Amino acid sequence: MVTQKLKFIAKEKLFEMMENKEGFKLVEVLSEEDYAKGHLPAALNIPMNRLEELYPRLLPDKNEPVVVYCSSFLCTASTGAARKLQSVGYTQVLDYKGGKKDWTDAGLPLTS
Repeated sequence: MVTQKLKFIAKEKLFEMMENKEGFKLVEVLSEEDYAKGHLPAALNIPMNRLEELYPRLLPDKNEPVVVYCSSFLCTASTGAARKLQSVGYTQVLDYKGGKKDWTDAGLPLTS
């Protein structure tokens, strides 16, 4: 199987997708504790250590766009999650590398 190239998304494009109510799943791959402290609006929590257990139930459509994120540009969890989802057949995975720090640094809100 040919490995898909990783695709990244900037906060502006993610915000645009949210504002336009585009159909996609937004997934925070940090721990339940980090998620509870605040997450991007409408984000699901699928911690990296539970990805294989939870993705079949929470992300049933492998052709629906999925945006994964973690804490910041320095965090590698979102990239690992993106690669894992691609490896099991998800066709439209985007990695929001900036994560929560990039989002909040831009003055955009988190929800809890």
